[in-house]
Amino acid sequence: MMRRAVLPARPLKGPALATAQVRRIAVLRPNAIGDFVFALPALHALRASWPQAHITLLGRAWHQAFLHGRPGPVDEVVVLPQIPGVGAPEDSLSDHAAVDRFVASMRQARFDLAIQLYGGGRYTNPFIKRLGAALTVGLQADNAEPLDRNLPYERWRNERLRLLEVVGLAGAAARELNPRLAVTARDHAVLAAVAALPHQPIAVLQPGATDERRRWPVERFAAVGRALARAGAFIVVNGSEAERSLTSQLAGQLGDTPHLDLAGQLPLSGLLALLQRARLLVSNDTGPLHLASALGCPSVGIYWAMNLITAAPLVQGRQRAVLSMGLTCPVCGVENVRQRCHHQVSFVTDVTVDEVLGAAMAEWQAGPGGHTAPSAHRPLEAASP
Repeated sequence: MMRRAVLPARPLKGPALATAQVRRIAVLRPNAIGDFVFALPALHALRASWPQAHITLLGRAWHQAFLHGRPGPVDEVVVLPQIPGVGAPEDSLSDHAAVDRFVASMRQARFDLAIQLYGGGRYTNPFIKRLGAALTVGLQADNAEPLDRNLPYERWRNERLRLLEVVGLAGAAARELNPRLAVTARDHAVLAAVAALPHQPIAVLQPGATDERRRWPVERFAAVGRALARAGAFIVVNGSEAERSLTSQLAGQLGDTPHLDLAGQLPLSGLLALLQRARLLVSNDTGPLHLASALGCPSVGIYWAMNLITAAPLVQGRQRAVLSMGLTCPVCGVENVRQRCHHQVSFVTDVTVDEVLGAAMAEWQAGPGGHTAPSAHRPLEAASP
């Protein structure tokens, strides 16, 4: 009988942190809603491992508004000033005096642990080191300064697993692979103030995405929407203010199909309530799709193959993925795995209506389900820099 080789554990540098010693934790993650969802397993691991600690998310203004008073693993959000490469574009201007004041205020918090969960660390690792934490942990690309403990940054990796591994370097153990976001009465009140929805089952269509390469053609969304309506769905079209022209095209192609276009009207908190109520979401690879996985809303996501590697939920549940396997640009033919050409065209047009509709109808016919009440967590405190 062959004996399995036992690999030695990776040695950890930096001071050891006893559970009782960790009183304050800073987590740097200043990006968008989908990226916040990707970080939820890591944030819950920190909360479960150090239940007595005060967890500060260094993020954006939307984090502060969205998480204020919402039960969850984060105690406060402190909004970062504009720092190039740290939540702001690398070529943006920075008020160095304001950044220095911010760093000084954060040093006064005397963090026991500071965790960098935002990219490869070229800009963020020097910033994290300025906070003066007893232990720094994070991602490190080839061009980045090391922290006390580092996970090598590589492009095509599952983001949820990557972030779990980072907090694991600090001693946090994963407890929930798909922790749920809490939906509050305030969220439902926001939704009710925007739209009076019928009592029939709802299917949400999300035709937009920040990156045009991830957008499935609008006319195909319309075909799926009309079929779902024939199966008894009331169609809600969702999108941002910038996507109004896209959603209006979709709404126009839905014709007499009962529907409502809420693009630009629904705040993020109202979107949570909508997705909790919805029986199905059909979406490009974008924020609302990842919110659905954190709410237990059945979904069909349309992905470019490489993006599924980074964005796939760790628990499939009722989250279905339909893949485009094309790796070359449809305009110039350049392979876009190791590089990216400049063409802003859809990379998911080879996904057919039949593929998406088949997955959507399977979930629709399965009926309501997948909505689990969120765990009880401490509500988030108000905070300011």
